Amino acid sequence: MHFYCTRCRKSTGSAYQPFCECGGMTEVEYDLAEAKLTDSDNPYIRFVDLLPIASTRDKLPRDAVYTPTIHAKALGSRFGMPRLFLKNESAQPTRSTKDRMAAVSVGFLWERGVRTFCTSSTGNSSTAYAHAIRAFPDMTLYLFTAEDFVTRVQHADHPQVVHFGMRDASFVEAFNHAGIYAGEHKLVSERGFFNLGRREGLKLAYFEACDQVPGPIDWYVQAVSSAMGVYGTYKGAKELLGLGHIDRLPKLLCVQQESCAPLVRAYEEGCDAIMPHHLVKRPHGIAEAILRGDPSRVYPYVKDIVVESGGDFVSVTEGEIRAARTMIEELEGLSPCFSASTALAGLIKQVRSDRFPRTETVLVNLTGGDRPRAAPGGIRWLRRADDRWVAES
Repeated sequence: MHFYCTRCRKSTGSAYQPFCECGGMTEVEYDLAEAKLTDSDNPYIRFVDLLPIASTRDKLPRDAVYTPTIHAKALGSRFGMPRLFLKNESAQPTRSTKDRMAAVSVGFLWERGVRTFCTSSTGNSSTAYAHAIRAFPDMTLYLFTAEDFVTRVQHADHPQVVHFGMRDASFVEAFNHAGIYAGEHKLVSERGFFNLGRREGLKLAYFEACDQVPGPIDWYVQAVSSAMGVYGTYKGAKELLGLGHIDRLPKLLCVQQESCAPLVRAYEEGCDAIMPHHLVKRPHGIAEAILRGDPSRVYPYVKDIVVESGGDFVSVTEGEIRAARTMIEELEGLSPCFSASTALAGLIKQVRSDRFPRTETVLVNLTGGDRPRAAPGGIRWLRRADDRWVAES
């Protein structure tokens, strides 16, 4: 495998380096002439030649199996869509597709020399990381969580996780402080979307579906905050195409809740970058996992692949999300979280407005389900003091 900068194409070396010196994003490419798909029901074994890890492959989940992909016949019949498929990621260990991200990312980080790192999320990524890091006893995770999302982070108290809660902070503030804390304490800032281990792990849901869905997938639909899963999926689709495993790339539909939809707003206005009026300072909504108010740095990457694929962005209301979740529960017997249901709500909106080809094969990634809410013990609370964050007394 080869790690390189997407801007200048320079090799980026063996250290953990989310960005090149020129400012471009680090990416990985595989030798498709040598890569093989292994005959296995474990996705981490079947697709291991398309994952950015080498020496830690034995640390990947050994008991993993494909999550279900359901042919949603009843739901599809409601909208004249005979080839509608739902990927049920709530079957993951922490009920979120982010388990894939964490399983691959911790090994990737370890191989790049990282033993301690800082990160932040609205709940799913942090929970998945706290679960996956136990495979690497010499690693330590520093979590920074905005107060509104603390109850969405669940993990058993163990010494590998140091968890900071931030009073009255937004997700973006918590994410930024994780980077500041890392710099002040000479730790690694994990960088979310720009950690290629995350993106590479998240493509596995689509990889599985390509084995499960009869025939080619024309559309891939997902609710997004930074859209790193969509980005990883599209890159992964190009890899499967190069291997001859699929015969076309999917078009991408990215969906956000209307109350926090900076990606959609920028795209609808034809912007090449997020503008100040697109930002949402204090996001709110029922799709909590995707409430990211400032995706400025990722937007150009995501916009480019959506345009290239012939896809689209769309936002939906709280009412549309609730209605979509009810339909899934009543017609297909699944119960995704509101964030996952946002994806189906966006698809339904496009279909009803006659902006979507109903007879094409559509895969909706239902990225997770609800977990019981309970804040883990041992949280170290921080409060705002002017322009700094300090320990709460």
